Amino acid sequence: MAADPKALKIAAARAALDYVQDGMKLGLGTGSTAEEFVRLLAEKVAGGLKVVGVPTSVRTEELARSLGIPLATLDDEPSLDLTVDGADEIGPHLALIKGGGGALLREKIVAAASSRMIVIADESKVVETLGAFPLPIEVNPFGLKATVLAIEHIGRQFGLTGEIRLRMKDGKPFVTDGGHFIVDASFGRIPATKAFADELNMIPGVVEHGLFIGLASLAIVAGEGGVRVIDGKN
Repeated sequence: MAADPKALKIAAARAALDYVQDGMKLGLGTGSTAEEFVRLLAEKVAGGLKVVGVPTSVRTEELARSLGIPLATLDDEPSLDLTVDGADEIGPHLALIKGGGGALLREKIVAAASSRMIVIADESKVVETLGAFPLPIEVNPFGLKATVLAIEHIGRQFGLTGEIRLRMKDGKPFVTDGGHFIVDASFGRIPATKAFADELNMIPGVVEHGLFIGLASLAIVAGEGGVRVIDGKN
């Protein structure tokens, strides 16, 4: 019998608690696996653990607040000790695709403000090459078509083709907490992740993209055989 996906998420989240110390300032990620970490963290806080959390989304903020975790903004606490977050894909050297939940801009800002970032996930998220999961790209609503054309152009330069689709919700464009749209690029595989990420950053209409490179320190991955830790050297 295959392991229950939720049980694997909880196992990875529980293992991440070992890296949390009293007095830490924590970035709190977004998504189903990160939410399991928030719930487990709340139990520790209820037991006396002293931490301050900086949420990466309104959704995470509401959950953490409802569970009694003390919260601050990144303006209040601009330097964090640790961020714990999920990922849509984990590639070689801990390069990630994130943003399936729509919080990639705030997630990247919080991760970059942290001394360490730990990624928690189930084994299915570990891949040899990033890109099977459509790459989320947060864009300014102004000039959307021109921005998509520019993304397509850059993609072709890297041999990347595939549908680039505006993310929708309830029949309307999905709007991020920052007021932007997201387009999801189904490239299939992205071998030259760093070079491609750099080119995406040069497109004026691109606010941020879901390629997280050089940000994660560790990945805690849960599978049927147990929990394993992947460091950035792998």
